[in-house]
Amino acid sequence: MEEYHNWQCYGNSHRFSFCQYPFIISIAAKKVIIQRDSEQQMISIARQSLVDKVSRRQKPDMNMLFLNVKVRRTHLVSDSLDELARKKADLKKKLKVTFVGEAGLDMGGLTKEWFLLLIRQIFHPDYGMFTYHKDSQCHWFSSFKCDNYSEFRLVGALMGLAVYNSITLDIRFPPCCYKKLLSPPIVPCDHNALVGICGVTLDDLFQIMPELAHGLSELLSYEGNVEEDFYSTFQVFQEEFGVIKSYNLKPNGDKIPVTNRNRKEYVQLYVDFLLNRSIYKQFAAFYYGFHSVCASYALLLLRPEEVEILVCGSPELDMSALQRSTQYEGYQKTDLTIRYFWDVVLGFSLDLQKKLLHFATGSDRVPVGGMADLNFKISRSETSTNWLPVAHTCFNQLCLPPYKNKKELRQKLIIGISNAEGFGLE
Repeated sequence: MEEYHNWQCYGNSHRFSFCQYPFIISIAAKKVIIQRDSEQQMISIARQSLVDKVSRRQKPDMNMLFLNVKVRRTHLVSDSLDELARKKADLKKKLKVTFVGEAGLDMGGLTKEWFLLLIRQIFHPDYGMFTYHKDSQCHWFSSFKCDNYSEFRLVGALMGLAVYNSITLDIRFPPCCYKKLLSPPIVPCDHNALVGICGVTLDDLFQIMPELAHGLSELLSYEGNVEEDFYSTFQVFQEEFGVIKSYNLKPNGDKIPVTNRNRKEYVQLYVDFLLNRSIYKQFAAFYYGFHSVCASYALLLLRPEEVEILVCGSPELDMSALQRSTQYEGYQKTDLTIRYFWDVVLGFSLDLQKKLLHFATGSDRVPVGGMADLNFKISRSETSTNWLPVAHTCFNQLCLPPYKNKKELRQKLIIGISNAEGFGLE
């Protein structure tokens, strides 16, 4: 952190700093820098709120130190977006979530569940903001025009909040999205400057729309007469709410035929249209939302693929690594119940392993540092073996009764992890 602060202070001087060469800094170290930077911003913003309150001779309230989000499960998206829109000034405070009608206190677990459920709903095709491409198994921004792009800004803020609060999300954006998110990494002072525009290639399109990209690749390698055989112009067509609309890729594009000589230009303009121009307003709003929370010089240290890892964590589950790093309270790792537990878990399908991780930690993603970073703990529960396991997601803790045999443990564990929404207090 000292190195990072020196770089911030003397960035434009000739003084040496390792931060000038971020490729030699590991992603784990960069995550620490971003976490500490976020914590310091949180403390600074909270302190300023406290000073403002006292200077006005008003009684300080603990709630003013946090970004308090109160939502109903039945109106999750609308409540969440309303709360974030109303509390723009508080986005850089520590996040605390309350589900209306539930007794759970947010020590981190409710926040994880809120993100998980919210992302699941916002990215649902029926919501219309993002299009899911089955071939590439990723989401992309809907190009449909609308009157208000504020919801895209709020989704960007949501993703920024996740990074800012060290939460991993199950978001399936293509790598190109993170390249655009760092274009530029620091929000320009000029409000008219273009943001979220980056150089895109056919390879980027392959990661989102492989079938279309393959067709354009075939066009580039076609050995016949392109103009006579394809009869295309510098114009593209898109369906919007059942209406086919046409867009020129360049001025008077509908009158310019695609030929063997200009087909490279056509493909480049087509890719740029799909990944930059057609979604510019949507992505610009998303960009500003993300950076409204995550504005930090630490982003200058990150490559696009590293931003993706910070946002999404790793989808690769290594339960053997989790077994090696697990801590125990009331159990020894050689106890029969613990041996039953790991025999069962290591034999689970990937889907059940993800459910277990979600049940115990509030997220089915693995953080940047791997399973060891979860600080997973199994505690002995002195309740009846008729009870199901209980999890404290704030502390990544699983409370396990001393089940008598492997069959009973497996049955109770599967019931518990398969019915894991909602919070209560013991």
